[in-house]
Amino acid sequence: MRTVKKNIHFLDNYLLSPTNPIRVNVIGAGGTGSKFMTALMEINHSLLELDHPGLDVHLWDDDIVTASNIGRQRFAESERNLYKSQAIINRLNRWAGTNWKAETRKFERTADGKIPDNARASIYISCTDTVASRIEMNHIMQKLSEVYGYHREKASYWLDLGNTKFAGQGILSTIRKIDQPTSKKFKTFDNLPSIIEEYGTAMENSEQQDETPSCSLAESLSKQDLFINSTIAHLGASLLWNLLKTGMTENRGFFLNLQNFRSQPIAVGS
Repeated sequence: MRTVKKNIHFLDNYLLSPTNPIRVNVIGAGGTGSKFMTALMEINHSLLELDHPGLDVHLWDDDIVTASNIGRQRFAESERNLYKSQAIINRLNRWAGTNWKAETRKFERTADGKIPDNARASIYISCTDTVASRIEMNHIMQKLSEVYGYHREKASYWLDLGNTKFAGQGILSTIRKIDQPTSKKFKTFDNLPSIIEEYGTAMENSEQQDETPSCSLAESLSKQDLFINSTIAHLGASLLWNLLKTGMTENRGFFLNLQNFRSQPIAVGS
């Protein structure tokens, strides 16, 4: 009987055994981003313990901490009125001895459509909550796919994390085709589609999220449940951790519904 090959994506060869810390851009420091950064610190520490050079993280967000952020997002009362990105990066750098950077501005193209030099990275993690921000991210990813850079700054992956009040998803995509090894055991995929490629039309036609800032935690909780962001963040971090640790993945994402506690993996090749 003929054996069916398992669908697999193998990690970019350089990222499998890098000579320098892997540059990671995290975009958005709100409900999901603030929780994801803590998980990223844990990933970095674990990689270092495995004799890996670790991660060099830049966090992008131009928003400041308000009263409605304290409690649902990972901020303290003492951090009110600080930039979210600075509050998180300063806290993590003191905690872990890292030298990560805060970017107190939006991650976007310049007025002439160019990408800032300090926006280059190998891995991009978007934790934003609007369709427009994802479309802009997709434009940037398309431009990055056309740019040749050194291994440590060559754009390779985009992990998008998003959610509604009770449900959410994480989608891992490739920014460029990733060379795959020849395998008799696995069916390999050098391209993983982005959330815009697969769901862009549906996202644009869906009801837009209310972007009016919440004035209190109670109002904030009426828009997003208390633990949806942290659950999405940890599932996304687990996907990234396993890719970096094992050098391969069978799944390129997941769907989650916290109302019925169901999670569904998205398999490579599906």
